[in-house]
Amino acid sequence: MIDLAFLAFIGFVLVLGLKRPFIWVLLYVYIDILAPQRIGYGLITSIPVSLIAFAAAFGGWLLLDKAKTSARFSFRQGLMVLLLAYCFWTTQNAAFPEAAQFKWEWVWKALLFGIFLPLTLTTRARLEGLALVLVLSIGTIVISTGIKTVLGGGGYENLKFFVKDNSGIYESSTLATMAIALVPMIWWFTRFGTVFRPHWLVTGFALALTLACFLVPIGTEARTGLLCIAVLGLMALRYVKRRVLFLAGGAVLGLAALPFLPQSYYDRMATLGQPSGDESASTRVAVWEWTIDYARDNPFGGGFDAYLGNKFTYVMPVKEVDGNTVSVKYKPVTDEARAFHSAIFEVLGEQGYPGLAIWVLLHLSGLWQMERIRARWKDRSGEAEVWVAPFAVALQLASVIYIVGALFQGIAYQPVMLMLIGLQIGLHTYCGRVDSLRPKQPGREPVRRPSRTRPRRAVTA
Repeated sequence: MIDLAFLAFIGFVLVLGLKRPFIWVLLYVYIDILAPQRIGYGLITSIPVSLIAFAAAFGGWLLLDKAKTSARFSFRQGLMVLLLAYCFWTTQNAAFPEAAQFKWEWVWKALLFGIFLPLTLTTRARLEGLALVLVLSIGTIVISTGIKTVLGGGGYENLKFFVKDNSGIYESSTLATMAIALVPMIWWFTRFGTVFRPHWLVTGFALALTLACFLVPIGTEARTGLLCIAVLGLMALRYVKRRVLFLAGGAVLGLAALPFLPQSYYDRMATLGQPSGDESASTRVAVWEWTIDYARDNPFGGGFDAYLGNKFTYVMPVKEVDGNTVSVKYKPVTDEARAFHSAIFEVLGEQGYPGLAIWVLLHLSGLWQMERIRARWKDRSGEAEVWVAPFAVALQLASVIYIVGALFQGIAYQPVMLMLIGLQIGLHTYCGRVDSLRPKQPGREPVRRPSRTRPRRAVTA
């Protein structure tokens, strides 16, 4: 039954796209995030719905979209093209060709769609439409996760989502990061949304969805999610008017939530203060040290999944309890083929220093562009312009939270973040086009001050 519901919805949207081809772009975003072909059990699993939506999005823009004449290719799109080409080269020379080819099969699609997406974002309605689909698609997973957490179905690696595998956006730490990253965007819709106009129902839904987003790190017990919440709170201090009241309210809510948190959550969060006593944290540090040495010997990277070649030994403290006596002994632990657990080291090990430079520049330039837009548009009060600066702020906060979360996860090529990058590029291009059409104010003629020198007296004969 669920297969038929998904197929009916997808078919209906495909028909709608015949008149508005941009809808096919949104359809692909929805399918790529929610993955209905992995949720279903029967017919939908045998139909390449993602490929169909992918082809429809590109073909519809190329053949039917009249707005493509306003599209512009930007510097950051060029960076993604360069990163795509470089990843292709390293894949052909990968240390582990079979594993590298498997990862390449989804990375190139994510990068290519991220390059293509800004070309379709030529109006405010399209920018808002993409942001809304991103929020609601991830919100679908988040709401389910929040309900299960409230009902007591949480726990590290125990919380079940719509799919059975722990990959992509359905990986617990990744979902926690992206859920917190989209919170500023959720609240942008309560003030400036045009699809769903500002209303108390919209605000109520935003409040409930935000609560669900904060429940994701609790239900999944993802330590990265807690860091992302802290970063969101610190970054929000820049924009709130009553900072003391904001801090006090956050502290009260945090203290009120403590009695409802399970003991397993406290135990897992406690490892943040003592990383050397946690096997996962100790392994990450060892992998990062190995990656630095590997990049020194292979400056151009080892291709996707180069971590399969790592092997290292580290010392880990182990507590032994004998009655009332607790002793700590240090034992050597040998491990191998452990993932990078950091986007920075993921790119460094797989793409080397050139790839890491491109990746870092791609994200830092986005933060800079959003800051410029905020500064230039924050004082504009017209109805058609007042939404721009807050939108740039929401995208900037999403990037900062993603970057912090990516420091501890191998999510360098996360498709949702590449879509957000496409949204940033689309907003930057839109603002540049609007500014170019604004009538220029005539310049003022320089005022000439009268000379202070005294006129010479005429010399009489």
